[in-house]
Amino acid sequence: MRRFKRVLLGVVFAVSAVAGTAGWASGNAQRPVTGPPPGAAAWSADRSLGRALPDPAQTEPERVAAFFAGLTPAERRLLVARHPLIVGNLDGVPVALRYEANARAVRGTPYERLARDGRRVLAFDPRGRGQVAEVYGDLATARRVAVVVPGSDTDAGSFDRPGKGHRVVAGMAKALRDATVRTTGPAAGRNGGTAVIAWTGYTTPVGVGIDAATGGLAEAGAPRLARFTRGLTAVGAPRPSLFCHSYGSVVCGLAAADAHASDIVVLGAPGMRADSVADLDTDARVWAARNADDWIARVPNVELLGLGHGEDPVSGGFGARRVPAREAAGHDGYFAPGTDSLRAFAAIARGESR
Repeated sequence: MRRFKRVLLGVVFAVSAVAGTAGWASGNAQRPVTGPPPGAAAWSADRSLGRALPDPAQTEPERVAAFFAGLTPAERRLLVARHPLIVGNLDGVPVALRYEANARAVRGTPYERLARDGRRVLAFDPRGRGQVAEVYGDLATARRVAVVVPGSDTDAGSFDRPGKGHRVVAGMAKALRDATVRTTGPAAGRNGGTAVIAWTGYTTPVGVGIDAATGGLAEAGAPRLARFTRGLTAVGAPRPSLFCHSYGSVVCGLAAADAHASDIVVLGAPGMRADSVADLDTDARVWAARNADDWIARVPNVELLGLGHGEDPVSGGFGARRVPAREAAGHDGYFAPGTDSLRAFAAIARGESR
């Protein structure tokens, strides 16, 4: 009875917090982007190679990788030229081919900046607010791979917003990449082999409203994350470590069983839609970080009537390994250069933490 009262009070608190901005929250409700990007019908109808092309909605990344391995260079170039949006987003396609396809796909869109200065865009979808995944480091030769999964208010327009540094997902990925490389001692020679991906591949909540308090957008995003990570391993990349910030932790929790991750690190997490690490059904090591002044600690850890995201990942009963975060500040300070949290993240990304 005591636990029921505590949960009920938590739900009342959550509902009250959302109700206080109900008009604003409902006005910013997001429709999740799902399925393959525009051009899927033309791709499916294309018989220019004399055979059917892989179904972008159904074909597993491993089979996509096998299909492209059997193509000639000329056939690959033909598909990039005819269907850049599909090739650039099809998990299991060789990395260099996806970069080439996405450099074409962004032309003539509001996101042309993504084709400048040799940027390595591994995925690009112009629908909705736009989605993008960008690589920092050499993914083709990386000995370790990390994927940063962001929370609310992140899309193709804002993921690399100038002046925000480590507080936006591109800055988080850059900071993590730099931290894996900038080291001294015996490990220094190995660290160039870590590639970090800023993955803005799902429709994120806008603000802290109904979408952020419920799991709908995470449920739509989790299969996209799992397929993306499986696409990495299908082309020979190592099993990635996932670094999941805020609402991104909910996405990672729902994707955990299928993501083929080596480590799952949640930071500033409202929950993972699980009561414990065992409930995630993953063999990945699970880590959790939260600093003392992160406002997320005041969000009730409940899941009832569709509200809330479950147990607190930093609680002892959840079973996650703790990541030090004494030097991080606020909800978006975990990747700040020089902090204990970023040093710990870099050690996990390099595979050095036990």
